[in-house]
Amino acid sequence: MSQTTQDFADRGAGGGPGQGGIWRKPDSLWEATAPPAPELPVLRDHAQADLLVIGGGFTGLSAALHAAEAGRRVVVLEASELGRGASGRNNGQVIPTLTRPDPDDMVARFGGEAGERFVALVRDSAADLFDLIRRLGIDCAAEQTGWVQPVHSPGRIRIAERRVEQWGRRGAPVELLDRAAVSKILGTDAYFGGWINRSGGHINPLALVRGLAARAVAAGAAVHVNSPALSVERQNDCWVARTPQGAVTADRLILGTNGYAAAVFPEIRTEVVPVLSWQMATAPLDESVRRAILPGRQAMSDTHGDLRFMRHTADGRLVSGGALLIPVNGPDRLRRIVGERLAGMFPALRGVAFDHVWNGRIAMTTDYFPRVHRLGPNGFAWAGCNGRGVALSVALGREMARAALGRDPAELALPFTPPTPLPFNELLQRVGPLKILQYRWNDSREIA
Repeated sequence: MSQTTQDFADRGAGGGPGQGGIWRKPDSLWEATAPPAPELPVLRDHAQADLLVIGGGFTGLSAALHAAEAGRRVVVLEASELGRGASGRNNGQVIPTLTRPDPDDMVARFGGEAGERFVALVRDSAADLFDLIRRLGIDCAAEQTGWVQPVHSPGRIRIAERRVEQWGRRGAPVELLDRAAVSKILGTDAYFGGWINRSGGHINPLALVRGLAARAVAAGAAVHVNSPALSVERQNDCWVARTPQGAVTADRLILGTNGYAAAVFPEIRTEVVPVLSWQMATAPLDESVRRAILPGRQAMSDTHGDLRFMRHTADGRLVSGGALLIPVNGPDRLRRIVGERLAGMFPALRGVAFDHVWNGRIAMTTDYFPRVHRLGPNGFAWAGCNGRGVALSVALGREMARAALGRDPAELALPFTPPTPLPFNELLQRVGPLKILQYRWNDSREIA
C-alpha cells in the first residue's frame, strides 16, 4: 500500500500558483492569529511505539494525547505542518450534531445499544471538547456560547421541532426557538424560527490543533511533521509505516487523515468525497455593528443546503463562508457572493472588507454518516466528517485511543462498519460541486 504526496498540496485552491504550477493554499485568519506552533521534528530514524497515529489533526492529536496520558509510547506522523488540513482551516464552529442524521437515524443505522452510545458521544462532544480545553489550558479563543440553527423557510421549522424532540429526549441542552427568539439571537428577521444547543460554540481551530499537539508532546507523545507515511503494512504482528527518512513499528494503529487520506488505505480514501470548504473573515467590525449581529456570540449555521454560517472572533471579526461551483478566482468571487448574502441579512455589513479568504478539504459521504472502521488487528480509523469535524473528531480520537489501549470496542461509541468504496469516486469528486445547484434549487422551495 503506497502513498503519494499529491494529496498534501491542494490544486486549484484559488490562492495563486506556486512553483511547478501547484496552487498554494491562501493563508487563513487562524494562521495570522493563533499562538505559535510547537517546534516539532521530522522523523529521521526507526521508532518503536505502542501506538502509531497517522494524521496530526484533531482526530490524531486527540488519540495521541489520551494514549500518552495513559502512559503509552505514541508516535504521530503528520504529512505536512500542523493544521494544514481541514482541522486547522475550518470555520471553528463546535457543533454537537451530525449534518443530516438525527438521533433516531443513528440508532436505526447502528442498532439499539451501539447507536445510543454513538448518539451519546455526539451529544456530549462539544461539552467534552470545551472541558478538555479548560483542563489543559489551551489558548484557542474558546467560547462556549451555544450553537443555533435557524430555519430559512416556514416548512423547515419541522426540522427544528424534530431535532429538539429527539435530542431533548436524550438529555441534550436544546431549546426550540420561535421567529422572534431567533431574530433576537441573530440580529436579523431573515429566518422563521430554529433551535439552539447551548453546549456548542466556537474556537480558533488552528490554535486548538497546536495546543493539542503541545499537550500531547508534554504527555510524552512524539509528534513528527513533514513525515508522510509512504507505506503501511503488517509485519510480525506489528504495524510498520515508512516515511521518506524513517520508519515506525507499533503494536497498534490509528488512522486519522479524514479527507486527506492518500493511497495508504485506498478503500477508505475512496469511500469519501473530499470537497473544498471556503471561509472568509471581515476586517474588525465597529463595536456597534458587532453588537447588532449575533450579540450573544453564538455559532450559527442554518438549514440551507447551500449553507449560510457565521461566528465572531476574539478580535471583533465575523467569519463566514460558502461553497463555489468552481474554484477559479475563488477569493474574489466568494467575497462578492457571500458579501451580498450577508448584506441582505445585515445591511450594516454592506461594503465591509474581507481581508482573509481561505479553504480546507472536508470529507463528505453520500448519506452524511461518518464511517468508523477496524483496520485488521489493533487498527482503527474513521472518515467522513460532513462538516461537523471539530467536536466529533476529538471525541472519536479519544474513543479510538481507548480501543487501541485495550478497551472492548463493543463498550465504546465506535459504530464499526466495513469500508464501502464509492464506484467512480474520481468522477464524483469532479461533479460533486454541481450538487450546489441542486441544493440551491431545493433551498428555493418550501419543504413540507
